[in-house]
Amino acid sequence: MNLKGRDFLTLLEFKRQELEEIINLAQKMKNGKEKNIGNKTMCMLFQKPSTRTRISFEAGMTQLGGHAIYLDFRTTQLGRGETIADTGRVLSRYSDIIMARLYKQSDIEELAKASDVPVINALTDLYHPCQTMADMMTVKEKRGQIRELKVVFVGDCGFNMCNSTIIGFSKLGADVTAVCPDKKEYKPSPDIIKAATEHASGKISIEHDPIAGVKDADVIYTDTWVSMGQENAEQRIKDLQPYQVNNNLIRHAKPDCIVMHCLPAHRGQEITNEVIDGPHSVVFDEAENRLHVQKAIIVSLLGV
Repeated sequence: MNLKGRDFLTLLEFKRQELEEIINLAQKMKNGKEKNIGNKTMCMLFQKPSTRTRISFEAGMTQLGGHAIYLDFRTTQLGRGETIADTGRVLSRYSDIIMARLYKQSDIEELAKASDVPVINALTDLYHPCQTMADMMTVKEKRGQIRELKVVFVGDCGFNMCNSTIIGFSKLGADVTAVCPDKKEYKPSPDIIKAATEHASGKISIEHDPIAGVKDADVIYTDTWVSMGQENAEQRIKDLQPYQVNNNLIRHAKPDCIVMHCLPAHRGQEITNEVIDGPHSVVFDEAENRLHVQKAIIVSLLGV
C-alpha cells in the first residue's frame, strides 16, 4: 500500500483495501509496533473547536517523533481576510502535513488543492472521516470483522457523522441503516446515499421507526441532536426524543450489540447514562482509537 502524498478528505477516494490497511496498521501501532516519522511537522488549522481532535492529533504527532502546531482561525490572517488557498500554499512550505477542522467541505477541498503536502479532514459540515476510521477500528476490535454486520445510526442522520458512517461501514461490507424522523432535515441527502452506494459492498437503507430500525443490530450509533450554531433546538429535541438510545431501545437489538457515540455526549438527550456507562458501551474505547488510527493515517500519507 502506497498512500504517500494523498489527501484524506471523505473516505470516498480510498479503496476498501486501503482503508482496511490503515486500520490494520493502527491496530499494530496500538499493540506496540510504533513508527517514527522523524522531525516532521503538522500544522493543525481549527475553525471549529474540539477536545478529542486536537489532543489526539497533537499527542499522536508527539508519539510519532514529530511536532504539531495549533492554529486558530481567529488568530491567523484567515481572520483578517486571507484566502484559504493562500494559507494552504504557505502552510505547505512550513510543514509536512496539514490537518484542518473547518465548517465547509468546499474550504477543505480548496485547501487541499492549494497545498503541496497531504491534507487531512478533521471534520467539515459533510464528513468526519477520521472519526469513522476510529469507529471501524473499534468495531473490528470488538467483533473481529465489519463485513455482514448491521450498523444502525439513530437520531439526526442529515449531517457529517452519519454521512461518514454510511460511506465507511458500507464500503467495508456492513449493512448500514439510518434511523431518523421522516423529515428532510434529519435524513441523509440523496447525493450522499448515491455516492456511498456506488462504493458500497454492504446495503444502505433508511428507516423511520426506531424499534424496527435497531432490530438485530450489531452496532448502534448516535450523536448529538443539536450541533454548534444550529437553530430551533427545542423543536429538534422534540422531534428526536423517540430516537433516544436508552435501555428500552437497545433491548430490540442483538443481545451483544455495542453502542457508539463520537462525543461530546448530551447525556439525557440522545443517549442515557445507563447506556453510555453500561455494558454495551464502547464509547471511550472508540475515543481512544482516534489517537491510534490518526497516527496510522499520518504515517500512511507521509509514506513512512
